[in-house]
Amino acid sequence: MTDNIRRQGDVRRETSETRISLTLHVDEAVPSQIKTGIGFLDHMLELFARHANMGLQVQADGDLHVDQHHTTEDIGICLGQAFDKALGNKSGIRRYGHWTLPMDETLVTAAVDLSGRSYFVFQVDIPSTKIGDFDSELVAEFWQGFAAKARCNLHVVLHHGQNSHHIVEAVFKAVARALRMAAERDTATQGVPSTKGTLST
Repeated sequence: MTDNIRRQGDVRRETSETRISLTLHVDEAVPSQIKTGIGFLDHMLELFARHANMGLQVQADGDLHVDQHHTTEDIGICLGQAFDKALGNKSGIRRYGHWTLPMDETLVTAAVDLSGRSYFVFQVDIPSTKIGDFDSELVAEFWQGFAAKARCNLHVVLHHGQNSHHIVEAVFKAVARALRMAAERDTATQGVPSTKGTLST
């Protein structure tokens, strides 16, 4: 991996339910521009970008007159695709990342393996069904879509917590920090960090 190559992923997705344009700058914390039409999701994506130390631009138009499901899930899918594209063949990265993050009464651990294989474990019980007008169950849908398209193992565990907003915010921050660690260039790693010689499958 050449250190001066900027890793960036651009994704455009258009369906009968959503139209999404998303750009992820893995190596540049450029100012984020996020407009999803869902205030709480905007907030979560903004803090994700900040804690991942990445730049994120998202413009989404979805069928919010139906509900927030399609928009939230599809943005997760696009973010995963952009992340996977940005990392290329993953030569010279750490591959693994983990972070345990406290937020007031809440404690969350996220662990990731950029293995090229998708697997998702979400052991997080969010007490309330809604946070404002945001459906809490969509947090899992978002990260499921991300893990599938980023082709990574992603495990998220809530150790304890009571406030739903704190729990979800801790999830986004912990995943951001874990991904930041996993995507870092590692000078001790030569080539792809796998005995298989590839992380593409």
